[in-house]
Amino acid sequence: MGFTKLNFFILVLGILIYITDLIMDIWVSVNFFCKGQHIFGILTMSFMLIAAGIVQCFSFMWYKEDYQKMGQKGPSCSLLIHCFQGGIFIRYWFALRRGYHLAFQCSSSDGLSGRPALTQDPTDLSTPSREEGADAHQTVINEVTDLSMLRLFEIYLEASPQLMIQLYSLMESDQADCIQVAAIVTSCCAISSATVDYHIALRKSLPDKKLLSGYFPRFIYFLYKLLTFTSWILTVGLLTVISINLSLILLIILWILGIMWACKQKTTFCTSKCMEILYRGVVGFILIFTFFNVKGENTKFPMSAYYVMRALATLGILVVFWSCIPPDEYQEFFRDFTITIVAAVAFLLGILFLIAYYTSFHPNRREEKKIFDEVDGRIPPRACRIRNFLMP
Repeated sequence: MGFTKLNFFILVLGILIYITDLIMDIWVSVNFFCKGQHIFGILTMSFMLIAAGIVQCFSFMWYKEDYQKMGQKGPSCSLLIHCFQGGIFIRYWFALRRGYHLAFQCSSSDGLSGRPALTQDPTDLSTPSREEGADAHQTVINEVTDLSMLRLFEIYLEASPQLMIQLYSLMESDQADCIQVAAIVTSCCAISSATVDYHIALRKSLPDKKLLSGYFPRFIYFLYKLLTFTSWILTVGLLTVISINLSLILLIILWILGIMWACKQKTTFCTSKCMEILYRGVVGFILIFTFFNVKGENTKFPMSAYYVMRALATLGILVVFWSCIPPDEYQEFFRDFTITIVAAVAFLLGILFLIAYYTSFHPNRREEKKIFDEVDGRIPPRACRIRNFLMP
């Protein structure tokens, strides 16, 4: 359960991917503008800014809640840093600094001693200044989990709609642009990888959950998420070619249903009512593309209902696509059934990998035990927040 050198290198890779993702988003937007596709460029930039703003809001509120639960007032510069979109970079900086100390400089006895490994800097935004009895390794693991949560929010809020825009642009042009196809495939893999990373980080941060150990179970889980996500993106892309209005109506209906499901589950992720409403809106948006258990409860029935609805929606869209009369400019595209076959096969394979994962590779849950602070019986604030977050 300690923070290892491998974890540190993965964290370094994470911030490199984050920076690369920012550069690619800007490049895609500029590319749309250069091609004269101003609407696509504006939409791509808008989704990027909206996602960044929402993520910064959650990051700032988490800092604020952590300090309040420790009876302290956070640094005044925290709000300013988040307003200038620096919250994620600050989190990465302190996680890397503390992680490097634990992975490379601390002896194993220091890591297991139960005392903080670093003298807390009063300007350090990553944790409250007093960590009485907290384990240094678990603290860094919690910080990495916070980052994983924020990246999960961002990649679904930003990359998923951008991916649909790119796919629609490719279908509309009816030309196989190898670079654009590679970008779409890479985006699908990146979204699925972020989901797997979140799944692993969340389990590692909760002491009463077994880890997802071994590369093969992780690969099976990755294939399940990748194939079901890719199938749905392709299906929605086909519907968008038929009618943009129908596609928007479908996505809005699914978003509303996702929000209603989150409300029905009575989620308690945020202490603020406004932030809880925003959280449920984000959850509803994520549920458009993939399934998550909102409160970490038994997933068998809701997951079955979710993918039955997904199967019916996919089948319905494919039938409409096959039977409709295409406009003259799309005659060739509608005669080519490659995308429809890929979407159908990907969905079926994704469901098979889902069944294989949950029947053979999903970690057995240990008996739930309440983890209390040894000094005063309080649940650590971050453990409380993590426990109320989305559970795969």
